[in-house]
Amino acid sequence: MDKLRRYEAMRQALRNIPEEIDRLKEEIDTIRGADPSRIAVRGCGSRREDALIDNLVQQQELAWTLKRVKRWLLVADRGLSALLPDEKLVLQRLYLHPEKGAMERLCSELGVEQSSVYRKRDQALCRFTTALYGFCEA
Repeated sequence: MDKLRRYEAMRQALRNIPEEIDRLKEEIDTIRGADPSRIAVRGCGSRREDALIDNLVQQQELAWTLKRVKRWLLVADRGLSALLPDEKLVLQRLYLHPEKGAMERLCSELGVEQSSVYRKRDQALCRFTTALYGFCEA
C-alpha cells in the first residue's frame, strides 16, 4: 500500500530531478574563479571552490537518486501491469489518486457493495505484491 501511495510522488520526482540537475549545471557558470582541477588540501579551499564542489556533489547525488527512482517506477509499473482492469481501477482510486468519497464512487461504477470492493482491493493488492515480490501473505 505504501508503494502505491508514493507512486505519483515518484512520478513527479522523475520529472523534477532532471530539471534540478540542469539548474545546478547552469549554476556552475555563476561560480566564477574556481579551478576544478585544483583540489583543496587541509580545508584550504576558497568559498568558490567549496561552492563548486558542493554543486558537483549535489548533481551526483541527484543522478543516483534519479537512477533509483527510475528503477523503483519500473518495478511498480510491472506490478500494476499484472492487474486486471477492475483491480487497477480500485487501486488507482484508493491509493494512486485517492479522493474523498472514492469508495462510494467505486461501488456505484462497479455496481457492487463495499464488501465486494474491499475483496477486489485485497485481490488486487495480493496480485500486485505477487508481481513485485513473488508471493503474497494473505
